[in-house]
Amino acid sequence: MAWLDRNAERRREAGLRRELRPRAPHEPLLDLAGNDYLGLSGDKRVVDGAVAALRTWGAGSTGSRLVTGTTEVHATLERELAAFTGAEAGLVFSSGYAANLGVVTALSGAGALIVSDGANHASLVDACRLSRARVAVAGHNDVASVDAALAGRTEERALVVTESVYSADGDLAPLRELHAVCRARGAVLVVDEAHGLGVCGPGGRGLLAGAGLAGADDVVSTVTLSKALGSQGGAVLGPQRVIAHLVDSARTMIFDTGLAPSCAGAALAALHVLRDEPGRPGAVLAAAAAIADAAGVAAPPSAVVSVVLGSPVVAVAAARRCAELGLRVGCFRPPSVPEGTSRLRLTARADLCAADLDRVRAVLTTVLAEVGA
Repeated sequence: MAWLDRNAERRREAGLRRELRPRAPHEPLLDLAGNDYLGLSGDKRVVDGAVAALRTWGAGSTGSRLVTGTTEVHATLERELAAFTGAEAGLVFSSGYAANLGVVTALSGAGALIVSDGANHASLVDACRLSRARVAVAGHNDVASVDAALAGRTEERALVVTESVYSADGDLAPLRELHAVCRARGAVLVVDEAHGLGVCGPGGRGLLAGAGLAGADDVVSTVTLSKALGSQGGAVLGPQRVIAHLVDSARTMIFDTGLAPSCAGAALAALHVLRDEPGRPGAVLAAAAAIADAAGVAAPPSAVVSVVLGSPVVAVAAARRCAELGLRVGCFRPPSVPEGTSRLRLTARADLCAADLDRVRAVLTTVLAEVGA
C-alpha cells in the first residue's frame, strides 16, 4: 500500500488533497457552498414532513423498492413530482446519482449509442461507462457535434445525455435545439434537471418545462431531491412505459434499498412549499445576480455563481480565507473541473436577506483582492 502514501503526497503538493470537515448544527458561517437553493432543508414544514413519515413508517424502508421498500409516501411523491414537472410518471431512487445510473444503463446497453456532453456530471459519465454502449463525447453545448454523432451511427437505439443546468459553471443546455436533433435522428433526450428543478422554468418546474418539452414522448429527465427540495434521493420522470421498463431493468432501483421514508416525506413537503410559493425561484435568481455582481462576474441564469481563479492552490486558499471571514463557499478543483479552471463556486438561496448579501460582498471584495483576482 506504499503507493497510497506517494499518491497522497503528490495530490497534496498539487493542491488536490481533499478532507472531510464535519459541520456543527448551528455555526456562524453564512453558507454559500451547499445546494439548498430554496432554503427548505431546515424549514419547519419540511422537517415536519420528514418526522411524520418517520413516525409512520420507521427509520428505514427495510428493503428494495420491489420487496418492502415502497411505501405510500414514495408513491405519492412520484405522482406529485410527475404532475408538477409535466411528466407522465415518475420513479424515486435512493439518490440522484443512482437515478442517473439507472436510467442511462437501462435505456442503452450493448448495441446502443450514447452521445454525452463533455461537461456532464460524474454520475452521467459513470452511467455511460457502465452502459456497455458505444459512447461519443460531444463538445460542451455543441449541437452540431451531437447531430454529427447521431448522423453517423450504425446502432438502432441512441440516447443524448445532458444536464439542463451545469453544476460547475451554472450555464444552461440548449434543450430545444438538442431535442430537435434527437427527434430528427430518432434518439431519446435524457436531461439531468438536478440544478434546474426549483430554480428554472415556470414556478421552478425545470428547464424542460421552460423549453416547452415537458411530457414529450422522447424526453426523459432525472431530478435530485437533495438540492432545491432540501431532502435526499432522486427520481426519473418521463413516459409511463419508460418508468415500467426501469422497474424491470434499472439495477440501482432493483438491488438498492429504497429511499428512507423520512426523506420522501421531507421532499414531498418541500414540493408543496414550492408549488404554493412560486416566487421562491425568482428570489434565488435575484440572489445569484447580487452574488455575481459582488464577485465581479456575469449574472448566471441559475443558482450557481462560478469565480474561476485558475490554480487549485489559489482556490483552496481563497475558500479558506472566506471561511475565516465568515463565509463558506465551494472550492472546485480537478477532476471536478478542467485543469487550469479551479474556482470558487457560490450558490444562491431564496432565503438570503439584504444583510446576508452585504456580508457576501464585503468578504468577496476582501478575498478576491488578496488573491489578485
